[in-house]
Amino acid sequence: MKGVDAGWVAAAAGARLVAGQATAEGPRRAVVDSRTVGAGDLFVGIDGERADGGAYAADALEAGAWGALVEPAHADALSDASASAAILAADDSAAALARLATAWRSELGCAVLAVTGSTGKTSTKDILAALLASDRRTHASRENYNTEIGLPLAVLEAERGVEALVLELAMRGEGQIAELTAIARPDVGVIVNVGPVHLELLGTVERVAAAKAELIRDLPHGATCVIPADEPLLVPHVREDLETVTFGAGGDVALTNFEAGTATIDARGEVVELELDYDQPYNLDNTLAAVAAAQAVGVRPSGRVDVAFSSLRGEVVELPGGVTVVNDCYNANPMSMRAALEHLAGSPAQRRIAVLGGMAELGDREAEFHRAVGEQADALGIDVLIAVGELALGYRERFGGEAQAVASAEEAAAVLEEVAAAGDRVLIKGSRSVGLERVLAC
Repeated sequence: MKGVDAGWVAAAAGARLVAGQATAEGPRRAVVDSRTVGAGDLFVGIDGERADGGAYAADALEAGAWGALVEPAHADALSDASASAAILAADDSAAALARLATAWRSELGCAVLAVTGSTGKTSTKDILAALLASDRRTHASRENYNTEIGLPLAVLEAERGVEALVLELAMRGEGQIAELTAIARPDVGVIVNVGPVHLELLGTVERVAAAKAELIRDLPHGATCVIPADEPLLVPHVREDLETVTFGAGGDVALTNFEAGTATIDARGEVVELELDYDQPYNLDNTLAAVAAAQAVGVRPSGRVDVAFSSLRGEVVELPGGVTVVNDCYNANPMSMRAALEHLAGSPAQRRIAVLGGMAELGDREAEFHRAVGEQADALGIDVLIAVGELALGYRERFGGEAQAVASAEEAAAVLEEVAAAGDRVLIKGSRSVGLERVLAC
């Protein structure tokens, strides 16, 4: 937030400047974890479900924070904590953070591209950022900075002079995409796909589509909307005053050939050739969405694309002894499970082993979805299935191959060490709550 002062920060956040000079230069970014505070940071104390962040503001100031944005109960106690720090008080620090991010987004004056979807939104965001970076000074949200707290932090990390800002929007229920869209105010909105996720709260895939389509509803007049060509659930939400671009087979942006790492794409009549170091079918689809979005802001991608994928999303790890592991354990739902298993089945290997945790938040059809994944793994010829946790037991019901059930990621690691041999390829995938990242940590 260079180029603004403490008075601007307070006004933008709708906060009172309790201590510090209004003319002091502004902070470099905002953080909500006092353990990550560095010099020049604005610490925002969020009163959350697990802890009241305001209680850690004094620690943040002691660590060298530029200042603290906290609720009034904490502000007075901090006024003498530092002679130079800015102390800002707001009745709702989370709402103040959102207001500050919206104001900074306007201050940046750059193109904003927002990505959401039931699965693959983080990878699409990563691919889009790589495509744009070849032509524009680009900033993208880190990892999973995609919530009502994470998205404002991502915006506030962007530096003046950025030309393209790529943001990821997450949701679990109705109204959340609308809340994030109001902060980001995107020029381009991308919906990667719609699938059976968060059914515990939403109940049906139709309601999932409507929740994702809040992005379409709230785009400004004349903006660009990028959606899958084969998703009828989004058709009722398309607006005539937006430029709607479809991607995928039969869409405006489609893959015409993929060979030896080179993707040839028909992008609205323009031939685009990209050299990619990934070949998963789902990431090729994500690339089409990213090309459509890049084209919408005047970028014509070409040549080699080096994507820095976020952690735990399709990471390929070579283990001692010749075992290849695809560590895709950040999250899982029926759509992403099918895609990951199909890629595993199509990959060269002596044997194919799937270490699968349960899929969370699937509501009344939870058992059905887990049985279906087991049936898919069986039909695809997966050789060994290791089911991790109680939910994952459903996979075994319709899997006819070698299967084992374990209670934890640590037990899965022990079984994997016993069964995996040279030439095997292993997929590790499950919902975040299962903690499958511990399989490789053991």
